[in-house]
Amino acid sequence: MVQVTQGKDITLAQLIDEFGLQLAEDKQFFSEWQQDLPNLSESEKELLNEVKAEYLHLSKYPVLEPVVKMVVLSPLLRLAGFYQPPFYIASEQEVEIWSEDEGTIVRGRIDVLVFHPPFWVLVIEAKRAQYSLEVAIPQALAYMLGNSDTGKPTFGFVTNGREFQFIKLMKQDIPRYAVSYTLSLNREEDIYTVVKVLKHLANLTRRLG
Repeated sequence: MVQVTQGKDITLAQLIDEFGLQLAEDKQFFSEWQQDLPNLSESEKELLNEVKAEYLHLSKYPVLEPVVKMVVLSPLLRLAGFYQPPFYIASEQEVEIWSEDEGTIVRGRIDVLVFHPPFWVLVIEAKRAQYSLEVAIPQALAYMLGNSDTGKPTFGFVTNGREFQFIKLMKQDIPRYAVSYTLSLNREEDIYTVVKVLKHLANLTRRLG
């Protein structure tokens, strides 16, 4: 009997056991989030300072997922250039993946998908502020496995508004992934780094596309 699992309920252990996912041990596997990052202008930094201040103000009360998307995620994607050609944005994109023995199906909806036809660029999962990113990472990885393009990397970005992590997945013969360390609004310039990484991924996609 085929077992159906919702993406929001998937665990990292299930992805490893049923889909053959492996953690990449080579530190250079995911160098994109640390190397060759672009500089930001003073006006971009000022805008990010405003984003940070607005989120910290609003977080005095519980911050739900729609607020995270509106207040934090949207300006980050705009600054990174993902609202401009050659990129497109989809919300609540349905995805389904099958395990190798076809005994398990994972179904779900990607919060935000940035794509450059015909392949995916960035899978984004946004959570309410009270959620740990450890919950979002397996969900994002499950959806990234649903990308049919095995020749190019798929990147993931998870956030709860205050914290941010990047993910890289290469499928090829064996699906391998790596995760950045956690960037946080609590550290002075981490939000600058978040946009630098997003800009870098956008630039890489334009060159590779």
